[in-house]
Amino acid sequence: MYAVLLAAGEGTRIRPLSSDVPKPMLPVADRPIVAHTADTAVEAGVDKLVVVVGYEGDAVRDYFGDSYRGVPVDYAVQRERAGTADAVAAARDHLTAEPFAVLNGDNLYDPDAIAHLFEVGPAVGAVRVDDPTNYGVLETADETVTGIVEKPDEPPSTLANAGVYVFPAQARNWLEVPASERGEREITDVLARVIEADTVRPVVLDRWLDVGRPWELLAANEWKLDELEPRLEGTVSDDAVVRGPVVVESGASVDAGVVLEGPVLIRSGASVGPNAYVRGATLVGEDAHVGHAVEVKNSVLMQGATVGHLSYVGDSVLGRDVNFGAGTTVANLRHDDEPVEHTVKGERVSTGRRKFGVVAGPEVKTGIDSSLAPGLALSANATTDPGEVVDRDR
Repeated sequence: MYAVLLAAGEGTRIRPLSSDVPKPMLPVADRPIVAHTADTAVEAGVDKLVVVVGYEGDAVRDYFGDSYRGVPVDYAVQRERAGTADAVAAARDHLTAEPFAVLNGDNLYDPDAIAHLFEVGPAVGAVRVDDPTNYGVLETADETVTGIVEKPDEPPSTLANAGVYVFPAQARNWLEVPASERGEREITDVLARVIEADTVRPVVLDRWLDVGRPWELLAANEWKLDELEPRLEGTVSDDAVVRGPVVVESGASVDAGVVLEGPVLIRSGASVGPNAYVRGATLVGEDAHVGHAVEVKNSVLMQGATVGHLSYVGDSVLGRDVNFGAGTTVANLRHDDEPVEHTVKGERVSTGRRKFGVVAGPEVKTGIDSSLAPGLALSANATTDPGEVVDRDR
């Protein structure tokens, strides 16, 4: 079994975080999203990984190299990024006359269910949802998949397509599907052809997450940080307080007066404190810095991000090399207590989260005593003035 990992996309819905890195390479706990996908495939017993790259593909190549956890890695380039079937077609020359799996490199999957899916293929992974009308929905009969319907008004089931498949070897020859109404070659059209030719099993995943938007990156970290085994390998002051599942990697430092309430991961090269408070599902990335008397709650600080002293950051995602000036305060709650909204591809949409702060692209800088409104998006290299109240995307 070979596994094709789709990692070519930029991730327009997660901008500005994808300004300089493909979405599958955004951090979830101690590795990129796509590495969690690769782990799932490796643990299910694949013989080779074929990673489809495109936007900023060198970042993916540099991470995986020629092998990953003892499994060979090949690369295919999707040049036009014209849909998921187009992405798999780019990998066709790397596939043999054996069944193959397809997984999205920006999804997190239930590992046990994926292992079962690999065993019973041809198969498609699905999740049960309360409102299937916004998904591709599986039609089933006698424990087989008989069809798939996109965003139906009257769903035939509550099984939503989770975007993970095991195809028979002959599906290599069925990847040249016509473009859909939205101008993309869809992998679901390949699935339809497989359904016509073979018995396809539905495999229900207990847990699945499509990391498409910034708040879903928070949710992904909440999931994976909660699975880490506590360990303190870095320098932790005797005057620091550590509660719950906390990981301080080798090369990280935690100063006096710091309180860490897990799940928290402090990565190598990062520093925290003195007198800082880090809590919730928080990732402090490599070489990031949390200054004196700073509070960080349920947030992701990517590599090199700095939060200056006397600041508060809650339910937020800070991109690479962000620098929040001293006294920067993030608001993460609306006065009317409604879910916070955020801009996705030019439209304000609900995050579904009662608390959600800011999304800062790489190299954003705030002036001292800046105040940032809930749901704010700061594009790469954006700045604020000292003392400024920012309530519109910048």
